[in-house]
Amino acid sequence: MKKQTFIAWITAGLLLSFSFNSALAAGGATPPPKLKWSFHGPFGTFDRAQMKRGWQVYKEVCAGCHSLHQIYYRNLQDIGFSTGEVKKIAAEDEIAAGPNEDGETHDGGELLVRPGKPSDKLKKPFANDAAARAANNGALPPDLSLTSKAHATGVDYIAAVLTGYKDPPSGFKMNEGMAYNTYFAGYQIAMPAPLSADAVEYTDGTKATVEQMALDVSTFLAWAAEPEMEERKRLGIKVILFLIVLTALLYALKRRIWAKVH
Repeated sequence: MKKQTFIAWITAGLLLSFSFNSALAAGGATPPPKLKWSFHGPFGTFDRAQMKRGWQVYKEVCAGCHSLHQIYYRNLQDIGFSTGEVKKIAAEDEIAAGPNEDGETHDGGELLVRPGKPSDKLKKPFANDAAARAANNGALPPDLSLTSKAHATGVDYIAAVLTGYKDPPSGFKMNEGMAYNTYFAGYQIAMPAPLSADAVEYTDGTKATVEQMALDVSTFLAWAAEPEMEERKRLGIKVILFLIVLTALLYALKRRIWAKVH
């Protein structure tokens, strides 16, 4: 009975997987090209210079619509910013303050605010979802904290969508307010092309092409989704080395014990 149940579950899983893949195919999403990333593989690490450029793209281009609310300002030290730089970055944003000494949260109708601190989460671009929809023709810009984990193709998908804006082919019917994108399901996306050549001026002198900015911000978002990835890999390597040494010691001990028996 257990064997039959197991087979039934496997069959159901395969059917669901087939249906899901069929639905994606029906949506018309072109698979994104597989790219090489410095952080892939068991020994991969994030490129700090690229992450800092990615933060600049996010801050100057993406942050006006998309939040990154799982990241604190202090986390930016992990991508190469100093403590002083993080304090300055945080202070540039105004964060909603708590009640004042009189228990008031507004001053003359204006929300009480204060400069951001490293201990704050990154500021959201909108007060709530309703405000976000009102500013984006009804569309709700998603939070980008886990974007690289939300798609099967991960960070490749982000880079592909950012560079996938094209003119629609002849005869393709576009819905009002939508943009054509080669890699987005259905080929239509509510977000206009966010990147254009030289949209930012990189502080390290790197030329800001659309492709370069897409790679940089994709790397930054991959880190935002897994800021502990490098530490996890280092721990994994240590565990493997420990197990190798332990196995060798146990084998040597076994040989010594059984040598007396024979």
